[in-house]
Amino acid sequence: MQRFFIYLVLFIGCFLLFAWYFSNITLYLIVSLIIAALLRPMTNRLNDFHLVKQHIPRWMAIIISYASIVLLLFLLSLLFLPLINNQLIILSEMDLEGLYLQVQEPIERIERVLLRYQLLENKPGSLFEELKSSVVAFIKTFDFGGFISGLVNVTSSLLIGVMAVGFITFFLLLENGLLRRNLLNLIPNAYFELSVATFTKVEKLLSNYLFGLLIQMLLIFSIASLGLTIAGVDYALTISLFAAVANLIPYAGPLLGAAFGIVVGISTGTFATDAEYTYFLVKILSVFAVVQLTDNLILQPMIFSKSVKAHPLEIFVIIFAGAKIAGIVGMIFAIPVYTIFRVSIMEFYEGYKAYRIFKIKATN
Repeated sequence: MQRFFIYLVLFIGCFLLFAWYFSNITLYLIVSLIIAALLRPMTNRLNDFHLVKQHIPRWMAIIISYASIVLLLFLLSLLFLPLINNQLIILSEMDLEGLYLQVQEPIERIERVLLRYQLLENKPGSLFEELKSSVVAFIKTFDFGGFISGLVNVTSSLLIGVMAVGFITFFLLLENGLLRRNLLNLIPNAYFELSVATFTKVEKLLSNYLFGLLIQMLLIFSIASLGLTIAGVDYALTISLFAAVANLIPYAGPLLGAAFGIVVGISTGTFATDAEYTYFLVKILSVFAVVQLTDNLILQPMIFSKSVKAHPLEIFVIIFAGAKIAGIVGMIFAIPVYTIFRVSIMEFYEGYKAYRIFKIKATN
């Protein structure tokens, strides 16, 4: 058993080294496993459905499942089209001279305060001229060719990633339990039952976690859309959908959702006075404050602590460790990956203790 634990530690170390070195392949595999777990119930139901006294072939059931996801994403994207069209109209009709005056006035106020307290020694009006010169210099030195090249590289990488994830997910669904069977084949017979129990527990916890995330997104979308609609904010459903998806990013997601809501609300609203503008901001911030409090006090403890059975402090540390390793992607996938290793180690540790107790009783 001790030798097995040494082999297990070496295997985990090699696996982590491989995952770090081939980070793209690891990311594709993790995303494929998650999508396969989400699509498997639908695929199994479609596969069991009889059509003209025949089962629907599994490959056809997978394609139908794919089509349903694509249709859902298409319908959700339709929420953003009116907003994008509205922003393009606003940009085409923008009064640059009026914008220049709107920006100049607050900068001059700041400059007067700085001059009053002798924090600035330049002559009046120089602060705005320096900012304008800096912006013009930035535009002149901006590498548009490099930006276009980077955009093309990102687009091609995204396309390759989507194709790779779709290909891997297809075979994970087609050969149901393929990865699990191959991993179990590597386990010695003496630890087969313990390994099966570990896999079962990991699958259950991850399923609870994914289901909890889905419930979290739906509740955040419902609360935000209801609050923004009552507040009279245009494109309330679009803002709420973005906030629900952005909330998948721990800690930073709610801030992104609130910032997106403020930007959209200000750009699409009309304000006659500064008081109306301030009241509008207060309404948006109040809605997202309620969303954030509900998420922090109710949803996250219910999803993270109960579904993966981890302490909130554990979750906090693991999320930031994931951010250090892989940025935003690491923050999103930190908890599922941590759950796999945590449950595996705990199950084998419990099995090792049971084995020691059995051995002591046998010798006595």
